[in-house]
Amino acid sequence: MAAIKHLLIINSHAEIIYSAITTKRGIANWWTEQTEVGSKLGDFNTFDFGDQYHNEMKITDLVFNKRVEWECVLGDKEWIGTRIVFEIEEKDDWAVLKFTHGNWREETDFFASCNYQWGYYMNSLKQYCETGKGNQFQNK
Repeated sequence: MAAIKHLLIINSHAEIIYSAITTKRGIANWWTEQTEVGSKLGDFNTFDFGDQYHNEMKITDLVFNKRVEWECVLGDKEWIGTRIVFEIEEKDDWAVLKFTHGNWREETDFFASCNYQWGYYMNSLKQYCETGKGNQFQNK
């Protein structure tokens, strides 16, 4: 199965990164403002990008300050069944974030487009964790 992977060095602490990927405030500041976020295993997160895209992710793993995993249950047909994983490894005053969007059935043009978009949003996440300001999707 195909996977999109990104590795980021973030000049921030694991707690800030974890909060950025597990809270409505965090996600709304680096990915999309139109979001609803659950807080425990089995809950669902919803992410909207205007009228273009609607995704629902089931929270399948949460390890405080270390790991977050979602399974796409509703969205583009190529996303359904894929898994998004954030793994955080704290160092002294910085952290490593390993991002994987895996379990794709094949590498299509949409897969390539998503790889580009994830790179953009991983940079937005890094900026948000380091400065408090990301480049999230805004429905205007």
